[in-house]
Amino acid sequence: MKEIDYFASDQLISPKAGDLLISEPYLPDPNFERSVVLLCEHNKEGSFGLVLNQETENKLQDVISGITAVNAELFIGGPVQQNTLHFLHRAPDLIDHIYKVKEGLYYGGDQKTLFALISEGSLRTEDFLFFVGYSGWSAGQLMEELKSKSWIVYRDIKPSEIFDIPSEQLWKHLLRKMGGKFKAISNYPADPRMN
Repeated sequence: MKEIDYFASDQLISPKAGDLLISEPYLPDPNFERSVVLLCEHNKEGSFGLVLNQETENKLQDVISGITAVNAELFIGGPVQQNTLHFLHRAPDLIDHIYKVKEGLYYGGDQKTLFALISEGSLRTEDFLFFVGYSGWSAGQLMEELKSKSWIVYRDIKPSEIFDIPSEQLWKHLLRKMGGKFKAISNYPADPRMN
């Protein structure tokens, strides 16, 4: 597979919705250490995304009262507004008012319908990911972080990888899949002093 590098010829290419942001191994922000962020929206006003690989110790029913029929994992979507619930899914026919991030991958929708599906036990948890909080960047902020090479932009994600690969393996999996120098990065120790 061809290496993906957005700094070829010193031309920075803007990411788009559906791209992944893979943190460089020693990103100093603890909120994004070895993170994989799905970029749900990116425009001149700013950017919005969800961290895919920061699982909490809680389940969905621990934070939403009255939900007992589903045992869904809960992730930290990012450091912004951690009192809000967000969800990704691959079930567009079940919920109204969804936002298509890319083919086969959808964000949000009518929460009343979502909770009704949960209550009646007809929700397939493998088709949904739930998040508290989100990741946000003001206008131009993400592009500045890309210029400083804090993130590797990855375009070729398949929805099945987001839902089916264990979250703790996702960062390494994607870098290894990219090959070359990225495969080498995947083997960097979490603490460089341990090298």
